Amino acid sequence: MEQIDHQFIRRIQLKRTNVPSFNEYPFNLPSIVSLNELSLHPNVTFIIGENGMGKSTLLEAIAVSLGFNPEGGSFNFNFETFKSHSILEQYIRVIKGAAKPADGFFLRAESFYNVASNIEEMDNDPDSLSPKVIDSFGGVSLHEQSHGEAFFATFINRFRGDGIYILDEPEAALSPLRQLSMITRIHDLVKQNSQFIIATHSPIIMSYPASTILELTEDGIRESTLEDTNHFKIMKQFFEDKDRLLHHLLND
Repeated sequence: MEQIDHQFIRRIQLKRTNVPSFNEYPFNLPSIVSLNELSLHPNVTFIIGENGMGKSTLLEAIAVSLGFNPEGGSFNFNFETFKSHSILEQYIRVIKGAAKPADGFFLRAESFYNVASNIEEMDNDPDSLSPKVIDSFGGVSLHEQSHGEAFFATFINRFRGDGIYILDEPEAALSPLRQLSMITRIHDLVKQNSQFIIATHSPIIMSYPASTILELTEDGIRESTLEDTNHFKIMKQFFEDKDRLLHHLLND
């Protein structure tokens, strides 16, 4: 399954000697304070952790370092709705492999609406002679679909393979059934020499086997297994003894 020859990104390094202060954001995040180097899986790397650990900040820095727009899109998206991304990408070194991706996309739930709006603006440009951008997303306006449908249509139609795909909490728009379908699509794209970096809270998505799980904690970053993550343990505990857990939550 592993396709080392097609690994686009091998490692991520923090240029620690250049960091102005580890007492200021984003360098004071627990995951960044202890960060030296992260080795990425050639197929799928999951970045997980509780809220506030810096998952999205780290993922955004990686994406921007690769040339993606901070709000998402493919390499040729260049728009800015609100300048809110951190400066972390200036201190990140991306160690690339020998292969160069033919495709790429940065998909983040929180700013996907802005990507959809930018597509509408590009396609409504009367001076443009290029094919409609929306055609590569399935041909139906993303604003005329539910958030989940638009998200999944992008994943199915726009991701072409032989690419680097960075996803920030994709489960936010997907039902459990769609998350299972997403695993199938990830597998298809991995077989087409693609590499994924995914920040997620979903035990369903992080169950994809040909992967590495990197968990961001108060003590730094550690490699984990699905069964050893708090996400999996809490869900397992809930469904195995739902009534007892709810009793304690609602009566204590």
